[in-house]
Order: sequence, then C-alpha cells, then structure tokens
Amino acid sequence: MTSGAPRPGRPRRPGSPEMTLDHVGIVVRSIDAAASLYGAAFGLRIAERYELPVEGVRLAFLPSGPVLVELLEPIGDAGSIAKFLSTRGPGLHHIAFRVSDITAALHEASEAGCTPVDPAPRPGARGHMIAFLHPSTAGGVLIELVQA
Repeated sequence: MTSGAPRPGRPRRPGSPEMTLDHVGIVVRSIDAAASLYGAAFGLRIAERYELPVEGVRLAFLPSGPVLVELLEPIGDAGSIAKFLSTRGPGLHHIAFRVSDITAALHEASEAGCTPVDPAPRPGARGHMIAFLHPSTAGGVLIELVQA
C-alpha cells in the first residue's frame, strides 16, 4: 500500500518541457451514443465538438476534472480513425500529454527512442499544435503531444 507521497518519476533535465495528462482518445461508432453512455454512467457531458474533414474525423471533448475524454468518430470510410474502427473496433486510441514546448518535447521523446509519427507539430483541434509518437516505440501506446 502506498502512503500517498508523490511517486518518483524520471528526473527532468534542466529546460525539458513539463508534461501533464491532457486527454484520453477513444474511438467510437457514434459520438452521440457514446456521450449518452458516458453521461448516464459517469455524469460526463460534451463541452466541445469539432469536425476535421481533412482528418476524416468528428470529435467531442467531455471534461473529467482536469483531464478530457475525447470521443473520435470517423467521417466515412477513409482516414486513420475509420481504419482503426474497422480493424480493432471501438476502444482506446491514444493518450495525450499537454506540453509547454511541443518542439522540445518531440525532440526529447525522439532522443529517448520514440519515433515521431509526425515529422513536425501540426494544427489539431482546440487550436492546439499536436504531434504523435508511434506506439511501437512508445510502450505499445499511441502518444499525442499537445501544446495550447
């Protein structure tokens, strides 16, 4: 049993960006159906909705304290979210960490052996810059870095 004391983490190098959990991305067949379930079961409500036609996805954010639950619904049969849904079904897609300097965070992750999916940060939902790290080099989990 732990005492509630902070757990030690990897020591941060001077000047390296702080990372905090921003959101958890979940692929769903229908945002409205999933939001209804999350509302009934957990009291979560949609705070923001976006449609990113270029990415082939609709998304909604449901706040849960300081962390968001992001529901991702494919638009049509093209795009990475549609492919994920057709091959794996609905479920956990990624976790996202909020960083103060996405370029530095991407560099630090690369130095640690993670392979960026995106060669450089790009615009994402909420007006934020985003970049992904490949799950094969990030412990089996797709990691998103998010800078407001």
